Amino acid sequence: MRFFITLSYDGAAYHGWQIQPDAPSVEETVECALSTLLRQNIDIVGAGRTDAGVNAGMMVAHFDFDPADDSHEWCRQLAYKLNKMLPRDIAVRRIEQVSSEMHARFSAKSRTYRYFVHVQKEPCMRHYSWQIPYPGLDFGLMNEAAKVIMEYTDFTSFSKTNTDVKTNDCHITRAEWRPCTASVTSGETAQWVFEITANRFLRNMVRAIVGTLVEVGRGRLSVDDVRNIIEARNRCRAGESVPGNALFLVDIEY
Repeated sequence: MRFFITLSYDGAAYHGWQIQPDAPSVEETVECALSTLLRQNIDIVGAGRTDAGVNAGMMVAHFDFDPADDSHEWCRQLAYKLNKMLPRDIAVRRIEQVSSEMHARFSAKSRTYRYFVHVQKEPCMRHYSWQIPYPGLDFGLMNEAAKVIMEYTDFTSFSKTNTDVKTNDCHITRAEWRPCTASVTSGETAQWVFEITANRFLRNMVRAIVGTLVEVGRGRLSVDDVRNIIEARNRCRAGESVPGNALFLVDIEY
């Protein structure tokens, strides 16, 4: 039988989702807890591979197991036990039985990420939002550039090199900056969030896109420059990757 686990995590202590040879990962932590509870080696497959330090408000993974008890109650009890065993920075939201044809990664129709930035120094936000070190960013111009990104499918210029993917094509259906107000201990702080939805993402893609759009907001790149960067299919042409701690995987649709 196949089961989906929906979970969330703070990525600060992990070297990303995927198992690493000499560094802690979210995948390994969840697999170890599952294997201990179910008393056999359990392999899980995640819907994506978040980078080091990146957070997830929603991640989905699947695993195969044949429980002896009623699946609904078994799922509820397993989720409860997992949450007791897992560290405080990983939480299981639910476990549910799905069709054996369902795949956490390949059955997903879209993923949505959000990247948070704030424009003035605010110590209480530093762990989950990036303080923009450049004053006077033009977010309107950054949104114009974001619309250009949606016209393309090949995002080689925003991907790490030497990856194992077969294609760098992604279909982006939303890319937008919008203001939000964060409530912190010192009062209301101006904050912006970049939200992007696509059928799939490449390694480092969102952080590279945000870094490039920030260069547009600074006036160092034009909207046409963004078009040229994408068409060049060259990572060296794009902006630097922004810090991972302000990035959140927030939704996966099946």
